[in-house]
Amino acid sequence: MVANIRTGATVGGAIRYNEEKVNCGQAEVLFWHRMLDPFDTAGRMSHERCMASFEPFLQANRRTTNTVFHVSLNPSPEDRLTDEQLGEIAHEYMERMGYGEQPYIVFKHGDIAREHLHVVSLRVDSMGRKISDSHEYDRSMSILRDLEQKYGLHPSIKGQELQDREELHKVDYPKGDVKQQVSSTVRACLRHYRCASFGEWRTLLEAFNVSAEERTGTIDGRDYAGMIYGALTDDGYGIGTPFKSSRIGKDVGYEALQRYYERLKTALKEPEVLDELREKIADGMARCSNRTEFCERLHDKGVDVVFRLNAAGRIYGVTFIDHAQGIVANGSLLGRNFSANAFEQLFHAEAKGRGVSHESSEQERPSSKESFRPGPSIHPLDAILELADVQAYEEQQQVSKRKRRPRIRRL
Repeated sequence: MVANIRTGATVGGAIRYNEEKVNCGQAEVLFWHRMLDPFDTAGRMSHERCMASFEPFLQANRRTTNTVFHVSLNPSPEDRLTDEQLGEIAHEYMERMGYGEQPYIVFKHGDIAREHLHVVSLRVDSMGRKISDSHEYDRSMSILRDLEQKYGLHPSIKGQELQDREELHKVDYPKGDVKQQVSSTVRACLRHYRCASFGEWRTLLEAFNVSAEERTGTIDGRDYAGMIYGALTDDGYGIGTPFKSSRIGKDVGYEALQRYYERLKTALKEPEVLDELREKIADGMARCSNRTEFCERLHDKGVDVVFRLNAAGRIYGVTFIDHAQGIVANGSLLGRNFSANAFEQLFHAEAKGRGVSHESSEQERPSSKESFRPGPSIHPLDAILELADVQAYEEQQQVSKRKRRPRIRRL
């Protein structure tokens, strides 16, 4: 069984997501705990009734920014569980995670190949105090192992945490329908992860074979800004034709992402939010003598590491993707002890021993944990044509073409 824990600032969004699934027949309410009946008089799930149960806790909140606890519990497709068993698993999981006294609602989803659960609750108690999320990932994993033994479930496979997230799959260009694959992945990343900058957002998407580029500038005195998305191969090379964000939707466009970064900058500055990630990294730094060993150790803890190297093999950037907590953070965001310079000094002996020529050749064979190749370059004019209002420009080009059209000599 795999658990994917998410957090957020607005519980209404998590409720509405599940409400839509229920009302369109893709999910059902399994049970609710310490809440009002979530159904209205017409028998439809009511967002307002759910919020009425959460409101006293939110009003008592002292200073917690990310108040939402939203977890999906994913049994193996080979497990056949009754609703009663699923309910018992959800109840025991929430009890042992420290949410036994909280209001929460459990949904059973059937919108993908395997049935799975979504549980929505709050990270603040009735007195407004934050419920501890210390070592949340490790505690969750320990509870899941116990539940697997208790209910005779198939154990999860290492790395399955990433694969089993809904809609979060690497884009596979040969499968076709690339725009739909990219759209689904980009939106799923927005829901499941927190990024405070474009650099972090781009690094996250590259982990799922999606390229992202910002395009800003001025044409005919008018400013434009937009996003270009595309597909990558497993080796990080761009493939196919990129397309502008408007073909997906405004929610993944330039302006929406700027609001998303600003919101997350504030959220990630909240005390203790990054502490668990710092602990995992510090443990790896203390135990590992080279980059490869460090990346493997962090991967086992649900964290992928992306080092960026210059031509001389020097580390000039590092980004951590914590899949369990849904956090993407550059080393500089975590603090001086986790900066690129700190890792350069830590692994300096390794780089010196291999020599620059070996390091440079390593860059020519990028891996998902070491570095990524950027997507296909786009000619500046192409970017302008994609992102600016160019009706006048196009008309002018058409006139020019007509003027240049060769005359046919009649005999």
